[in-house]
Amino acid sequence: MARQRKSVPDSRNSSSSNGSSDSKVLAPPRKPLWAYYKELLIGPAVVIIVVCTVMGYQQTRVNTPFDAKRVVTRTGLEVPEQFWGSYRPGVYFGLKTRDPHSLVMGLMWYFPYRLGPGIEGIRHWCDQADNLESYGWIQHDGATFGVQEIRDGPFKLTTSFVKRVGGENGGEWTARVAVEVLPEFQDRVQPSEQISLIWYTALDEGEGSIALTNSNTKMTGIKGSTPTLGDFKLTLVPQQGKVDHESFVSTTASGLHLLKETVISSLRLAADKTKQAKKIVLGGEIRAAGDEKKPPNFMAIQTTAKLPFSIDIVFESASVVNRKEQLVGASFTKALQWQTTRFNQRFETTFHLKDKGFSQKQIQFAQATLSNMLGGIGYFYGSSSVQSIYTDLPVDYWKAPLFTAVPSRSFFPRGFLWDEGFHGLLIAQWDVDLELDIIAHWFDLMNAEGWIPREQILGVEALAKVPKEFVVQRNTNANPPTFFLTLQYILQKYATDLTNERLMVLERLYPRLQAWYQWFNSTQKGPLPGSFRWRGRDSLTDRELNPKTLTSGMDDYPRASHPTDLERHVDLYCWMAVASETMAKLAYILGRDTSRKYRETANYLMDNQLLIQLHWSNFSRRFADYGLHTDGVKLVRPTPLPRQPNQNMEMIRQVLKQPEYRLVDSVFGYGNIFPFLLQILQPTAPQLGQIIADIRDPNLVWTEYGLRSVAKTAPLYMARNTEHDPPYWRGQIWININFLAAKALHHYAHIEGPHQSKAREVYGELRSNIINNVIGQYHKSGYCWEQYSDKNGQGSGCRPFTGWTALTVILMSEGY
Repeated sequence: MARQRKSVPDSRNSSSSNGSSDSKVLAPPRKPLWAYYKELLIGPAVVIIVVCTVMGYQQTRVNTPFDAKRVVTRTGLEVPEQFWGSYRPGVYFGLKTRDPHSLVMGLMWYFPYRLGPGIEGIRHWCDQADNLESYGWIQHDGATFGVQEIRDGPFKLTTSFVKRVGGENGGEWTARVAVEVLPEFQDRVQPSEQISLIWYTALDEGEGSIALTNSNTKMTGIKGSTPTLGDFKLTLVPQQGKVDHESFVSTTASGLHLLKETVISSLRLAADKTKQAKKIVLGGEIRAAGDEKKPPNFMAIQTTAKLPFSIDIVFESASVVNRKEQLVGASFTKALQWQTTRFNQRFETTFHLKDKGFSQKQIQFAQATLSNMLGGIGYFYGSSSVQSIYTDLPVDYWKAPLFTAVPSRSFFPRGFLWDEGFHGLLIAQWDVDLELDIIAHWFDLMNAEGWIPREQILGVEALAKVPKEFVVQRNTNANPPTFFLTLQYILQKYATDLTNERLMVLERLYPRLQAWYQWFNSTQKGPLPGSFRWRGRDSLTDRELNPKTLTSGMDDYPRASHPTDLERHVDLYCWMAVASETMAKLAYILGRDTSRKYRETANYLMDNQLLIQLHWSNFSRRFADYGLHTDGVKLVRPTPLPRQPNQNMEMIRQVLKQPEYRLVDSVFGYGNIFPFLLQILQPTAPQLGQIIADIRDPNLVWTEYGLRSVAKTAPLYMARNTEHDPPYWRGQIWININFLAAKALHHYAHIEGPHQSKAREVYGELRSNIINNVIGQYHKSGYCWEQYSDKNGQGSGCRPFTGWTALTVILMSEGY
């Protein structure tokens, strides 16, 4: 996965209007723009005006929307069943609406007897440094309810919610937080152990008001009003246990990214009148100097109680006039049980895991993994920071919403373009309309050039998780167009069930897909007809052993050692073949004349002879990239200059053998097998048999846990790319590529040909290895992981990483 990956602009592309320098290779140098106008006898003053006008136009295209007709036509209160949700994946438990400036609510907690120095131990944002034993949704349907379990030391927190549609302002909901000591720790926890739960409400930008109120339960509550929600009230109702103490804070927070800091700064020590002991409480009404006239935009209620303890948080809208009963206590429990039963039935109907013989423990893993994908869907609003070759400095994109799943709630709680196509393969199986809504939001972020920023950092909460140097998105840089995989699946699976509403979404989507396709086809074209090249590699760096190709998604996967304009990348060739095939199918379904054009292009790229001509190495018998390459590189420490203090002695690359233009066939790994992964190869192709044999070779990429990203025989296997960058795509096992490999084997196993039997055999082995290891590591560690060790299968990278690792559920169901 392309992570917080530094986007390095390709300096050689700065002369091209589309970010490509291929014109230097394929055509003589063009005259400067002013020369043409001079030939037409246009005066110098007019030349200046015209050139400035053209440059100004180019500068604005990067942050100009594609057109006025959006793909998303219904949102906010127009879709009440999707209005409220757990759309804050970056916090352990939080709720908000699909409104640009939503009221947000959420949970913080700490254990008073276990707070560390400096008030360490307050939980809020999902943070790997918290070292929680596990956390994640065990059931979540993406629309109406969710149940999450959090293990924090010897304690288990269960957070759940149920929504109820009604009224005119988006409905109502109740959340429950229950805390208990885990059975295995009962003898090691003091009977007086307490929990402090802090439930907060915060206003984002925009109009609205909130105030404290006391309900007839004698617990503090909150009431308020916003233009979207109208009048509402929030009531806290204890269900189990006795409240020892209650406090609150009403103040002004500087932003949604500073809510925890606002709470910490308001904490006070207070004496317990009965025990004469000190306890930590919230500071009540607090107004900072200069904020006296500002109404509060943040309120938090702290409830401290002995364990076990549970509390219901009830949100009610004044627009609901015929409420039969309050969704609290036994009523909430009954509603949650009904939702759980319904979820179990729907899950089995969708994935058939009982029918396939999986155990209850394995099914619980699959349910939790799907639920974490759905519970990780967020609603973001803001503007990206983007840069064009025509802008000297980054500029703001237009403000817009994004409804999307996220790869990791702790490390990547935001949208990633190529990840989302993989996410969509699972979400579409569960709820195709939910997935179409997600796709629609992504394509509404397309600019006038047909480009979509590959990493979406929208809003202050998302921005707070990203180092400054990784924020700017550059319009020369692509990401694998995996949404074509999602659309390919939807067109295949739902071909007979494309309702009018779904067809209308596809109709609105089609012009943007055309523009996206054309953007790839023009900006990422290679030096030869039918070839393609990822932009964004840094040819000037001397710090990287092999300059990264972040735009490919496989960041440090070995490519040509010396980036040039003459490179050809086999994986991008295959992505474009899939894109052409998908566009042809979609155009045909929609009755568009362009179907023939896309079909001809698909046939051209699916022609294995062209693929072989551009990328096949007869010497190594594998597909490969082409470029200026040498394997003779290493990192060395430069010799310090005499009598020169404070020298930067960072390791640099030393070239031991001069590079030459060649196929980069000394490498074998994920990049080399894309013609197989994306099913470009004909079932009778001898190259297919060679690839199947190679991936099954334990000396290359085969392990008992899945396929490693780079073969053990590759020169850069598990090599650091800089002294600070450990290997990433240089040996570790990644589930998205393993999923594509299993899917391809399943495909070829069901098509008659000379490799059918071997494909069937390897498919069974690979599928079993992936499933067993991912589930085994989940039960061992409590998490799905970003990647897995090729030596022992152990999870590594960030966690939880439900993202494309959740494709394991599809491997279990075989719903390709």
